[in-house]
Amino acid sequence: MSEEQSSVKKTATENFGEMFKAFTDAIGEVFNDPELKQKAREFGESAVESAKTFGSRFKDEDVKDKFRDVGKAAEDFGKSIADYFKDDEDKGK
Repeated sequence: MSEEQSSVKKTATENFGEMFKAFTDAIGEVFNDPELKQKAREFGESAVESAKTFGSRFKDEDVKDKFRDVGKAAEDFGKSIADYFKDDEDKGK
């Protein structure tokens, strides 16, 4: 494996872990619940460890396809949340 390929996989793995950490941190903050924050933190740490374990598979076509699905689901979720808050703002006017 070339150094460039290793660097790409490391970056994908790090990005995956950072994404889960940011998500779980945000969930804990949104609900402002100490127990939920702890569970979210544990989940995020587990996701980072999992990313390290399967990081070598990021280049596999089936994995790429699954992550495209994950990306689409995340995008849809983000739009749904934005619409939810937009609807609340519209109702307040």
